[in-house]
Amino acid sequence: MPILLFIRHGENDYTKKGKLAGRTPGVHLNEHGREQAEELGKALAEAPIKAIYSSPLERAAETAKPIAQAHQVTVIQRPALGELKVGKWEGRSLRSLRTLKAWRVVQTAPSLARFPGGESFNEAQARVVAELTSLLAAHPSKTAVIACVSHADMIKLAVAHFVGLPLDLFQRLVVDPASVTT
Repeated sequence: MPILLFIRHGENDYTKKGKLAGRTPGVHLNEHGREQAEELGKALAEAPIKAIYSSPLERAAETAKPIAQAHQVTVIQRPALGELKVGKWEGRSLRSLRTLKAWRVVQTAPSLARFPGGESFNEAQARVVAELTSLLAAHPSKTAVIACVSHADMIKLAVAHFVGLPLDLFQRLVVDPASVTT
């Protein structure tokens, strides 16, 4: 099985201000996020990355670009790596969401949660696991390294699945902006 580098996009103004961006179009990296992406490109320059896949959202694609340039490969956008579909919660502040009963379900029993007008954590986890399984199968070499740039919850959902952590405990995982999970 190849090595998978799962990379969270860099900082943007939504993460900095405690807002839930979801799939809001036009959420770009801020200055610090662009610096983080450049640093990732430098830090991973010697890694034998053979392919780079990215969520189609701007903040992920912008994070993937310096890594791809360092390896002279093209970033391939994969919709299944896209952010959790949070529906009507998009753009809202985390502070306001924390007052909702549904927020407690999201935090304590995510296997029972569905975002209003969006998807459930079960659906999102199935989506990202199927995508990663497909990408890993497409790179059968044990020495291959592939990079996937995505979003915190999607990375946490995938990690939880692959390490056997129950879905209701996935919120215990932490994935910082511009971090790499192997």
